[in-house]
Amino acid sequence: MILRHAAPALLGFSMAATSAQALDLKAMSDAEKVEFGAQVREYLLENPEVIIEAIDILEQRNAAAEALADKELIAANEDELFNDGYSWVGGNPDGDITLVEFMDYRCGYCRRAVPEVASLLAEDGNIRLVIKELPILGDASVLSSRFAVATKQVAGDDAYKQVHDALLEFTGEPNEISLRRISDGLGLDSDAIIAAMDSDSVTDEITRTRALAQRMQISGTPSFVLGTEMLRGFLPADQMKQIADGVRAERG
Repeated sequence: MILRHAAPALLGFSMAATSAQALDLKAMSDAEKVEFGAQVREYLLENPEVIIEAIDILEQRNAAAEALADKELIAANEDELFNDGYSWVGGNPDGDITLVEFMDYRCGYCRRAVPEVASLLAEDGNIRLVIKELPILGDASVLSSRFAVATKQVAGDDAYKQVHDALLEFTGEPNEISLRRISDGLGLDSDAIIAAMDSDSVTDEITRTRALAQRMQISGTPSFVLGTEMLRGFLPADQMKQIADGVRAERG
């Protein structure tokens, strides 16, 4: 594996001592292969930094390939990501760049991301936020998301945001009693929300978001799409701001 990573750096060295034809391993005799192997070994022992350099180049190429693949995924799912017609939209609705967050209420890193996202939106002022419910951490996650989505469908976007924030701070076990307590405390119609939790429309919304996450190859939360960039995991606000500025710069 290491020799394969180092091969690009070794070719220049080998060409100085060996003919191009001899570098074709299939064309080498057994003796030539032994000699070539010895030359490679000697070179690596004398220049071990070449291995690190070659690995760094390989990692950069892999990262570039992954970034390009993510851009293609975003482009292929642009409408469902940014304008699905059901996800809650906040931040600056007319912002020049959109941040999409796939989140789970039981996810510790999602909770850590809350102040970072808030800081980003406050500092930038020109970012549109889309929240996508992706309950992947068990039944409690699903129950919480059903409650949040049902709130949005029954009581509207402002009520959803209140419940969304409350669920991210809630440390107990979600059940009908605790969820009613949350909605009652916010002055919402708990009976109507609880009744809507198992509705087909709530199920459809969560199912569509899960299908989108699968297409986007998202396997964990939080995951973000920021303009044309995929952010797979938690990032502090300053790093997200740099990425947002980079996306804008690419647009020209």
